[in-house]
Amino acid sequence: MYAVVETGGKQYRAAPGEFVNVERLPVEVGDQVTLDRVLMIADGESVTVGRPTVEGAFVIATVIGQRRARKVLFFHYAPKKRERKKRGHRQYYTRLRIDEILA
Repeated sequence: MYAVVETGGKQYRAAPGEFVNVERLPVEVGDQVTLDRVLMIADGESVTVGRPTVEGAFVIATVIGQRRARKVLFFHYAPKKRERKKRGHRQYYTRLRIDEILA
């Protein structure tokens, strides 16, 4: 059984017992989070697709940590102008452990 949930403007595949890295959520480590924007639920032989969400469906997850991703480097170079810019960015994310899917 798995579900497709939306949080932070992105979609994630969530199955019980798996870990998911989502965009940063304003919660403490150890708290439980209820993700209510469930777009699809697949349970073995049946698939339920929401329009746009599945009514009455929730995904319950536990916050494992608040972390930052690996640094992404980008380099801008303008030829013949002695212009070079090297920048880096580390995106914050929240690591969730999916506990259960309620349909």
